[in-house]
Amino acid sequence: MINSNGSLLNVDSTLLSNNRGFLYGDAVFETLKICNGKILFWEDHYFRLMASMRILRMEIPMNFTLEYLENQVINLVNELRIQDSARARITVYRNQGGLYAPETNEVSFIISANSIQNKLYEISSASYEVDLFKDFYVSKNLLSTLKTTNKLIQITGSIYAKENNLNSCLLLNDAKNIAEGLQGNLFMVTGTTVITPPLSEGCLNGIMRKQIISLINKTNYEFKEMPISPFDLQKADELFLTNVISAIQPITKYRKKDYKNSLSQLLVAILNQKIHEF
Repeated sequence: MINSNGSLLNVDSTLLSNNRGFLYGDAVFETLKICNGKILFWEDHYFRLMASMRILRMEIPMNFTLEYLENQVINLVNELRIQDSARARITVYRNQGGLYAPETNEVSFIISANSIQNKLYEISSASYEVDLFKDFYVSKNLLSTLKTTNKLIQITGSIYAKENNLNSCLLLNDAKNIAEGLQGNLFMVTGTTVITPPLSEGCLNGIMRKQIISLINKTNYEFKEMPISPFDLQKADELFLTNVISAIQPITKYRKKDYKNSLSQLLVAILNQKIHEF
C-alpha cells in the first residue's frame, strides 16, 4: 500500500510508464524515520524538500504545507499499524509530459513506508570495512547536494563493495577528495578535532549531518568543515557515516587502518536523549 496524492492505493494501482521520476530521474525524495507516531526532524526534512523543489524549478502546490505532508505520512503509517517504529519515503516527481524538456512544472507525490526494528539509535558492534570507489566521481555542484532519484553512483558503488567483500565505499569528488559515503555523510575524528566535507565538495546536504554538527558543537571537540583527502583517512582516529535511519555507522577498517568509535558512542547517546524529548 502507498499514499499517492493523499489517497491510499495498492502498489499495482500506480502506473509508472509515464512517470518522469522513473523515466528521467526527474524527482526528489526524503527518507524519514518515525518513532512513536512522530517524524523525527520533520521541519528539517520539509524545508530541504521545498528547497530542492525550488532548485529544480518544480512548482510547489499550495497545499504542500508542513502540516499537510506530515499528516499524509502519519496517516499512512497509522493505516499500516507501524507508527511505533517506521521508515517512510516521500517522492515528489514532475508530472508527465515532454521528453527532457517537461511540458509542466506541476508535481505529484508518492509516500511509502515499512516497519523497522529499533525505535532508538544503536551503534553496531559488527566490523564495517570500506575502501574508495574510483570508477565514477561526485561532481562539485549544487545538484550533488540534493536527494534526487539519480543514484547511479551509489548503486554501482554498492555493487563494487559487494564484489570486493566490503561493507561500503567512500565516494570521491572530481577534485579527488572524499565527498561522502555510499549511504551517508562522512565525519573524521583526529585527536579532538572533527571534520566533515563542506557542501561545496559535492556531499549530500544531510539531515543527520546537520544534527550531528549541532551535537558536536556542544561537546569538547572542535568542529571544522574542510576538504578531506584519502591521505587524511590514514591519520584519523575515528571515521563514521551518518544518515537519518541509522544515525551513525562507525567505520572500523579502511585498508590497513583500524578505527575506534568513542565519539560515535557519545553522539548516539546524546541523540537518543534528544529523541526522548520529541
